[in-house]
Amino acid sequence: MLPLLHGVADFSWTAWPIHISTLIGCAILLGAYFAGIGPLRRKYQWAGPVPAWQPICFTTAVVILFVSLNGPLHELSDLYLFSAHMVQHLLLTLIMAPLMLVAVPDWLWRVMIRRTVGFGVARVLTAPLVAFAVYNVVFAGWHFPMFYNWALEDHNVHIVQHLMFIAAAMFMWWPVVDPLPELSRLVTPLRMVYLFAISIPMSLVSALITLSEGVLYPWYSDAERIFSLSALEDQQLGGVIMWVPGALIFWVAISILFYRWATAENREEERSRELLRQARTAKA
Repeated sequence: MLPLLHGVADFSWTAWPIHISTLIGCAILLGAYFAGIGPLRRKYQWAGPVPAWQPICFTTAVVILFVSLNGPLHELSDLYLFSAHMVQHLLLTLIMAPLMLVAVPDWLWRVMIRRTVGFGVARVLTAPLVAFAVYNVVFAGWHFPMFYNWALEDHNVHIVQHLMFIAAAMFMWWPVVDPLPELSRLVTPLRMVYLFAISIPMSLVSALITLSEGVLYPWYSDAERIFSLSALEDQQLGGVIMWVPGALIFWVAISILFYRWATAENREEERSRELLRQARTAKA
């Protein structure tokens, strides 16, 4: 039996326990971002003003990060429900990560990469095949019962798990968001294929968890039942959450890419027709 430390049934939706490390981390992220797009941008004349939607996206991403790692969702995830943990991971990897990527202007990415790893290393890490492999190895690896339970039993390992999920998700979304022209790899149709391919391993892992006949993660089977779900039903629900909403997010992204691609193609066709019309008019 696992220690009953996680079995104290005093959960409350209105209680908001805050982990000081996440509070400091979120504050540093916001401070560094707004310093970069504000006083540092003006001081070093990196670029012109940033459009309002980017700071909004970045702030939203940090809020999602904070809400995911504190408060009731975090308590449910760590102490009671596997399904809540899946919601937490989806928020961090499929919502927060792409929002953070689009929120950083290309010139700021350029400055950060040049002053840290350099473009050579960044080109390797953001290559579609590398990003695909890193994300799926991290995602599938941490869902093996021995590793998943280890993270739940040891808080420091749990922190490493979350950091790996977030970093892998940033790499995974990079070829899709394509925030920096120097590191651009895929034309839009290939980005759609890439997203579809990314969803397949996640769906397989989700199916294995959902269809399992037994509880894979003892931490949750030993946890106090605070809702009517049994440990197996909670695991099945978590698998479905990862499977259906997770895949849906990828399909929404594919739809957005298709719409933008089709719109650009139509715009180019209209421009070509207009140039042809003008040429004919000039000859006449």
